[in-house]
Amino acid sequence: MSELSFRIKNEEFKEKSSKNAAYDYKEQAQRMRALQDEQRKVVEKMKKIPYKIAILSSKGGVGKSFVTSNLAIALSSLGKNVAVLDADFHGPSIPKMLGIELSKGLLARDDGSIIPAVSRHGVKVVSVGLMLPTEDTPVIWRGSIKTTAIRQLLAYTDWEGIEYLLIDLPPGTGDEQLTIAQIIPNLTGFLMVTIPSEISKYVVKKAANFAQKINVPILGIIENMSYFKCDDGKIYYIFGKGAAEEISKEYNITFLGKIPIDPKIRESNDNGIAFFIDYPELEASKIFMDISKKFLEVLEKANKKEENNLQK
Repeated sequence: MSELSFRIKNEEFKEKSSKNAAYDYKEQAQRMRALQDEQRKVVEKMKKIPYKIAILSSKGGVGKSFVTSNLAIALSSLGKNVAVLDADFHGPSIPKMLGIELSKGLLARDDGSIIPAVSRHGVKVVSVGLMLPTEDTPVIWRGSIKTTAIRQLLAYTDWEGIEYLLIDLPPGTGDEQLTIAQIIPNLTGFLMVTIPSEISKYVVKKAANFAQKINVPILGIIENMSYFKCDDGKIYYIFGKGAAEEISKEYNITFLGKIPIDPKIRESNDNGIAFFIDYPELEASKIFMDISKKFLEVLEKANKKEENNLQK
């Protein structure tokens, strides 16, 4: 290749690279504007919701989705307008626990806004589980996609009239938890769930430390699967004893109560019904309603504290 040909090729390469760089810049600028627009919508919509609570536990299998779904129904039964955002993308179980058929899916308006599904108890639900072709379809996403999904679900869902937004989180203290804490303005706080085992206590303490490090209030802690009571009244502490109370004392968290093990709870979860409504005579049902009412009191106190801080 002659020197002249080499120079021509080199100039052509530079010109092409320059055009590509300009195109990449414009594309990045467009993406940034879209992201900023979505975040603006999130802020506007979340400001209209008085209470925004994320259910947190670093440990899997402790019953976060059970607490989220049934707490939503309990609040709704007490006359509150409630919605649930199912942020557990890899294991979305909120629709099933609330009795919403996955085949119903989610509807969208012409303007792109998402219409939440509604359970038989009046709880509005937004879940990736309602967007999948089959119930056994896996969601194979990396962190950045999950962050985008959370932001877009919050930005484009019609949350009109919602007073209480419960966010069901997956186990851990990673992408989903950080995203919720960072993009929702004035997140009311975390509600923590544990079981009484030493392993659960050890891991759930990480969640408490996580909340403290990012300066999000911990509104309370619930101990699920606390004990099993036989028909003769004898109590067995199958998973151990006292984990939630120990965590509550160590981290100065409101202890909301202990939910016992009851086969009716499992049956109700599987069938998408509220155990405390269909079986009100159960000890677990009475305890759960007491926990729900106590949690409402905690939220109202937190709200008054926030209002006083704003007035100062």
